Amino acid sequence: MPHTQYTQLDDALWPLMNKFYRRHQSSMKAVRDAQLWVGKRDEIVAGLCLRPMAEGLWLTGLLVDPACRGQGVAAALMAHALATVTQPVWLLCHPDLREFYQGNGFSAGPQLPYALAERLLRYSRSKPMIAMGRG
Repeated sequence: MPHTQYTQLDDALWPLMNKFYRRHQSSMKAVRDAQLWVGKRDEIVAGLCLRPMAEGLWLTGLLVDPACRGQGVAAALMAHALATVTQPVWLLCHPDLREFYQGNGFSAGPQLPYALAERLLRYSRSKPMIAMGRG
């Protein structure tokens, strides 16, 4: 298995994250106010965003190149991104991902900040979604 380097993407390089998302036909978008974390081999093979929200962070945009799935890349990327985070972290995901996130320290049914609770309600109108949190 190739070596993967996990690092926070420099602010000036945020367009590379959107290029990664587009290359994999994802509707996800990196935003400038987020911490952007990537897993790199020769190029970006995984990414996630940590967006400031209320008194915590919203983990969004976790995507791993399909050729690299099943190799622990997502878990390792989250571990690096969250290693020094002391405030709460929330995410919204499909119920099928509950076990994956529970195995990485998240619990279902957290108390959400108002803005994120509104997003969950809006997203749930078109697809099944659950909220998870840690911290």
